[in-house]
Amino acid sequence: MRQVNLAMSKTCLRCTKEFDESTVEDPSSQKYPSCPECWKEWTTYAVMVMNEMRLDMSLPEHRKALKKYEKGFFEKTIGEIEKNPENK
Repeated sequence: MRQVNLAMSKTCLRCTKEFDESTVEDPSSQKYPSCPECWKEWTTYAVMVMNEMRLDMSLPEHRKALKKYEKGFFEKTIGEIEKNPENK
């Protein structure tokens, strides 16, 4: 009897590298999907964004601003950090 590998291979949205989803430690990284390396890069970048923009994650508009940067990071559409988190 042949053993079937149930792990699925996915393509990272950011780097377009194929990765085995069984290697993913943080389930949140599958929103886009992203490989473990790009997700780690995002988490580091997110801290920088929160510090630079002085975001307060208890405020809905600040969480929305961070989500905009998260989307832009993975779709490669972000530029410089905007100083006004209320910008749409």
